[in-house]
Amino acid sequence: MDISVVIPSYNRYEVLQRALASVYAQTYKPKEVIIIDDGSTDKTSQILKLFPDAKYYFQKNAGVSSARNRGIEKASYEWIAFLDSDDEWHRDKLQEHLELHLNKPELLMSYTDEKWMRDAKEVKLAKKYAKVDKDIFSSSLSHCIIAPSSAVMHKTLFESVGFFDETLEVCEDYDLWLRVAIKHKIGLVDKKLITKYGGAEDQLSSKFWGMDRFRVVALEKLLRESVQEEITSTLYDKKEMIRSELLKKYTLLLKGAIKHDKIQDIKIYEKKISELV
Repeated sequence: MDISVVIPSYNRYEVLQRALASVYAQTYKPKEVIIIDDGSTDKTSQILKLFPDAKYYFQKNAGVSSARNRGIEKASYEWIAFLDSDDEWHRDKLQEHLELHLNKPELLMSYTDEKWMRDAKEVKLAKKYAKVDKDIFSSSLSHCIIAPSSAVMHKTLFESVGFFDETLEVCEDYDLWLRVAIKHKIGLVDKKLITKYGGAEDQLSSKFWGMDRFRVVALEKLLRESVQEEITSTLYDKKEMIRSELLKKYTLLLKGAIKHDKIQDIKIYEKKISELV
């Protein structure tokens, strides 16, 4: 199992060092480590002085999806492991993925549980973020349960379902995982093998309000694409799940629009609800 690690980074020179150190400390070593510098203006360009074996590519700032996609394109090996520059892997992460895929060679993607830290204390996650091994599609519809840094994917998946959607400012991971899960099984390594650090002001999850607006775009796209697929009982069930989730999100967004007296948004979501029911 030959693995390329893809790390997008934007003005995170200090924490990028921590991320890279966790990669090179792995008990099962990746074949290559690719850093995509998404237009940083800090000292990120000097990172090879500390990690000379990594591959470094600079691009004009275009967002995390663009950076990840470029990393995938640059990758030389069949498996891609993602790591966000402000996250950290535990030493046995890649070894655990290796063992899972050796035991279940039919799997083309797997992910792990995660540990969250804020202000040097571990944060207890809500039950809705619990990781699942089976029925991951339905569990992933309302919100994202797979952290990019926890995921390992075979390159052929990108040929099958496409790359990260560069038009989505956030929820690009939610969008891609659903496109994978509607067609493929995703395996779970049921161990906390990454650490995520919350609280940074530049984290995308805290930068944008109304995340369901972006999830709705992903679900609408998924519903349109599924119409073109050969209808099976399984796909029919999944399409009905998408419609049900869209209705819930439209209704919540409509309530928010009414509360804030957003006339245009009220019309948009009333129309979407009427077309869906």
